[in-house]
Amino acid sequence: MKKSERAQRIGHILDELFPAPEVPLSHRDPFSLLVAVVLSAQCTDARVNLITPHLFAAYPDMRALAAAQVPQVREIIRSCGLSNTKAAALVGLSQQILAHHDGRVPDTFEALEALPGVGHKTASVVMSQAFGVPAFPVDTHIHRCAHRWKLSNGRSVVQTERDLKKLYPQSQWNRLHLQIIYFARQYCPARGHDPEACPICSWV
Repeated sequence: MKKSERAQRIGHILDELFPAPEVPLSHRDPFSLLVAVVLSAQCTDARVNLITPHLFAAYPDMRALAAAQVPQVREIIRSCGLSNTKAAALVGLSQQILAHHDGRVPDTFEALEALPGVGHKTASVVMSQAFGVPAFPVDTHIHRCAHRWKLSNGRSVVQTERDLKKLYPQSQWNRLHLQIIYFARQYCPARGHDPEACPICSWV
């Protein structure tokens, strides 16, 4: 089976299992999504969803977070790991958005990636899920599955993103990003994976 045919079959399976995937990070607007994605680095979405209500109770908006003391923010987000770096990033990006973007989360990759603590993956999530711009954020789940499904060689997340973008039309990128994450968690985990029971690994 050609890689393109395999990709198409995988897409059909994902559409059947997860026809309308929702963003797993709780948020109410582009800024709260940006904060949640920054917190999600090396942390589970479930943990982030427990932390953000406490964070926004203490700092309800961008201006409040921009004026916050990093040690105080760190205490609230400590359980998500890398708390010192993330706290500094959240305060810093809030300050920069207020100073340089009139208090609105920028809607370009270049501007987002210039913010403290915001890399390409974080920017891609915000662009795709907050602004509807076609993007294919690659996290560990997507990187793992793309390699297992022989859609990419697994050399790097950059290569995986490039390969997936070639295999699927832009109109599917934002949905596929979420579908693969949900599929990976339920059927294709990093540990304890049973390929024979996996709806995709069992035949690729």
